[in-house]
Amino acid sequence: GTIHLFRKSQRSLVGKLTHEFRLVAADRRSWKILLFGAINLICIGFLLMWCSSTNSIALTAYTYLTIFDLFSLVTCLISYWVMLKKPSPVYSFGFERFEVLAVFASTVLAQLGALFILKESAERFLEQPEIHTGRLLVGTFVALFFNLFTMLSIKNKPFAYVSEAASTSWLQEHVADLSRSICGIIPGLSSIFLPRMNPFVLIDIAGALALCITYMLIEINNYFAVDTASAIAIALMTFGTMYPMSVYSGKVLLQTTPPHVIGQLDKLLREVSTLDGVLEVRNEHFWTLGFGTLAGSIHVRIRRDANEQMVLAHVTNRLYTLVSTLTVQIFKDDWIRPTLSSVPIANNILNLPDHHIIPMPSLKAADGLNPVTSTPAKPSSPPPEFSFNTPGKNVSPVILLNTQTKPYGLGFNHGSAPYSSVLNQGLGIPGMGAAQGFRTGFANVPSRYGTNARGQPRP
Repeated sequence: GTIHLFRKSQRSLVGKLTHEFRLVAADRRSWKILLFGAINLICIGFLLMWCSSTNSIALTAYTYLTIFDLFSLVTCLISYWVMLKKPSPVYSFGFERFEVLAVFASTVLAQLGALFILKESAERFLEQPEIHTGRLLVGTFVALFFNLFTMLSIKNKPFAYVSEAASTSWLQEHVADLSRSICGIIPGLSSIFLPRMNPFVLIDIAGALALCITYMLIEINNYFAVDTASAIAIALMTFGTMYPMSVYSGKVLLQTTPPHVIGQLDKLLREVSTLDGVLEVRNEHFWTLGFGTLAGSIHVRIRRDANEQMVLAHVTNRLYTLVSTLTVQIFKDDWIRPTLSSVPIANNILNLPDHHIIPMPSLKAADGLNPVTSTPAKPSSPPPEFSFNTPGKNVSPVILLNTQTKPYGLGFNHGSAPYSSVLNQGLGIPGMGAAQGFRTGFANVPSRYGTNARGQPRP
């Protein structure tokens, strides 16, 4: 091959990440996200110091929600990067699955943080430390303000889609039941609480409310165990909120078909199967490529006289309303014609003058058999419509030996003769009786063979 003396060296992983980050930072829409990310890091630093000074695990559990906000900002940056990138030969479907992977990783990390809080809370029940409330309430309001401000100021497309498409959490269901009762008294609040609240805003408010109750109980009664109970409550709410999103994004990564579009896909496939020229639709597979993007592939078998381009246009037009990335393979119907034989027959297989017959076992006489068709003959029934002059399936095949090299034909005498006379005469000669064609065990033997009256081979 060609030797490139001054070939550029491959970039390292850090170099590739720096290049892609510069690509995203060149877009002004990402400056706002980068600013919120810097403020988020500062806020996380202060909250972790206050968690250490107050010795409150409930405040630590609430701080993990602020860390989750940082993950959501990174997911938003990845979403902008996906919009800037175009499909490549390696990623032919584009880079939309990267934002799905980012959502899945963020929600799973949040659940791991919740499990860590549950483990620490179980240890604290055995030996409850003293809680200092000096900065507990301050840290609660700082975290609440920053979380709500981040969620409402940044339009996070991936998490917004997942929060609507995923199933509701147990916290949302309980709040929805309570909201219906409140909206029955004050109908004006239905636009805020119904049909269901934003899960991220809901968990921020619920966590802040739990910390406020903790602060009041510790200040009034020095009941330090309530801090551990609040931490468990916040961890359970975090886990219950993130779990449906992890399940939904995980199903997208596994290329499953969304349940809510199965009925529409079945209807479209039935319409495609009724198009002119379409014989069969098979090997259909549809999956979610990204959030809101459906991909699929099908095989369409059409008639031999159908126009491939016309059928392809009609199929694509029907499915494009639902499947944005579609691959259709069109192939025409191919009639499979059965072959007469799978092995060639030698040219000297039918040279009759030098043939001899291998003795066959004698046929048992059967009452009421027609020697023409080997079927029971009824006195009152008319003769069969077709007679093939064959002994039937009960006769063993005859193996014919030959020493010559040219095939010959034998004339048929359509008169029928008993099997015994045929066996006594051997292989008949025209004019000496009815010697019918025996099954030879070869499927592609010519239909006529024999010799002429003078004993000369017939061409």
